[in-house]
Amino acid sequence: MSKFIDYLKTKSFRKTILAAIITVFLLLLIAFFSLRFYTKHGEGLNVPLVKGLSFADAVVKLEEAGLKYEVDSVFILDQPAGIVIDQDPDPNTFVKDNRTIYLTINAGNIPNTKFPDIAFKTLREAQAIIESSRLKVGDTTYKADVSRDVVLEATFGGQPIQAGQTIPVGSRINLVLGDGRGNQDVDIPQLIGLTIDEAKFSLKGSALSLGSIIYEGQITDSANAVITKQDPMPADSVTKVTIGTKINITLSNKQQ
Repeated sequence: MSKFIDYLKTKSFRKTILAAIITVFLLLLIAFFSLRFYTKHGEGLNVPLVKGLSFADAVVKLEEAGLKYEVDSVFILDQPAGIVIDQDPDPNTFVKDNRTIYLTINAGNIPNTKFPDIAFKTLREAQAIIESSRLKVGDTTYKADVSRDVVLEATFGGQPIQAGQTIPVGSRINLVLGDGRGNQDVDIPQLIGLTIDEAKFSLKGSALSLGSIIYEGQITDSANAVITKQDPMPADSVTKVTIGTKINITLSNKQQ
């Protein structure tokens, strides 16, 4: 045992240990650089950023990088047509030569969808159904009916629309809803002297709606034009009308 301990203290042992350490270090160094060389060889090309480019520009960029591509398309209403909206793999990813890059392009043509059946649905139900059909809810107006916030009519482009009709994706659908007050009568408001915006506010508060508009003389400032006539007018014989009644008005820039 003492001889072994004496050997550990010799210069020969220290040289042997040092040589072993150096050998292990060199082997690790060789392995490390060999691995780096191997993985770098496998990296190939850096994927360029083509998301947000037009399809034609994206193709040029990919071909210049020596990459292939495949295309899929979707339709997104608020994105320009023909634009790359997604790519796989992501930009700055290292891939092998001739790797296929998958592009998602926003379609150029607006697809159609069938208008869903929302008749007599509540407003909340109708909104969910309309949005699931990739349509949008536009204006909502009320009409005298015993049902409250129930869809009585739907219009598109100013015309009634029925379930099953084909319309473009993203179209705005206006709804006519029941007010829940049935055939109640309300007082006819006095609109003479009001602007059209003031009249709309007054009519809404009375659960009435604006009918036809007649322009008297040359209208130079429609925002400040005032109402000179209305039909029906509040009078001794007629002071009330049914909820939802349309009030026709005449606008003029001349003060009465």
